[in-house]
Amino acid sequence: MINGILNVYKEKGYTSHDVVACLRKITGQKKIGHTGTLDPDAEGVLPVCLGRATKVCDMLTDRDKTYEAVLLLGKNTDTQDISGTVTGEWETDGVTEAQVEECIRHFVGEYEQVPPMYSAVKVGGRKLYELAREGKTVERKARKVAIYEIRILEMELPRIRMEVTCSKGTYIRTLCHDIGGLLGVGGCMEHLTRIRSGRFLLSDSRKLSDVEAASKEGRLEELLIPLDEIFADFKKVTLDGRYVSKAYNGNPFLRKHLRETAELLAGEKCRVYDTEGRFIAVYRYEEEKCRFVLEKMFFDREQKDTIRKELKG
Repeated sequence: MINGILNVYKEKGYTSHDVVACLRKITGQKKIGHTGTLDPDAEGVLPVCLGRATKVCDMLTDRDKTYEAVLLLGKNTDTQDISGTVTGEWETDGVTEAQVEECIRHFVGEYEQVPPMYSAVKVGGRKLYELAREGKTVERKARKVAIYEIRILEMELPRIRMEVTCSKGTYIRTLCHDIGGLLGVGGCMEHLTRIRSGRFLLSDSRKLSDVEAASKEGRLEELLIPLDEIFADFKKVTLDGRYVSKAYNGNPFLRKHLRETAELLAGEKCRVYDTEGRFIAVYRYEEEKCRFVLEKMFFDREQKDTIRKELKG
């Protein structure tokens, strides 16, 4: 089985599920998952997890993201982007650059964002976009999101090109809609590129055609990011060979069971390895008891059985 993470450049026209389906054909394996939906018209960074790496999909989805977007003032649509049906139009001649800058500054920080009807958010067990396609509009609860930074890259009104760094769950098209609404002239998203998702950057991403070519040439491993690199910020600890079975079984182990001394703070997480350098799991240190407890296991049963046989041999 292929294990690792691919930093895929999702091109326009593909859904995130399309990317996964293509990779399943390329790699010949089913165990693949993406780490955050991008609309078909959007492009950019889409980390995809293969094999054991699917266990970190939820962790990667939670990371902050950075987007480059083009906001078009003077037009509202039902999807809040340029692909939707126009629901309102306004003149923008009276809007100044100074007004736009002041308005955009208003959105930096936490704000209550109402999810768009054309989204995968569920209400009453059904996805909003399913209801929207039936012509239904339902009340949606506002959700708190965080906008860490908005940089205006270019302004040629009625268009504003900007870079937005935000928390997970933020809809950039809704942000564009809300900016236009506050300015009193409406607004929709004309273009969107995700340029960063957590530690994954646009400059390092690969198109599906590149991944397919690498697979045919037997170079796919070169594109894969090892699972433990995701936790590069965590300290590395290695278990003494006599106690490595504790980690393989997900059991707590003591500080004295480590092969080397590690300086860890209470509650600090660390990467746990065996004496052969194999990544086992992420553990959390409990200072009062001088022990480590399991946070996330990355070895499956088949691998454990193989390791046990090696240890007995």
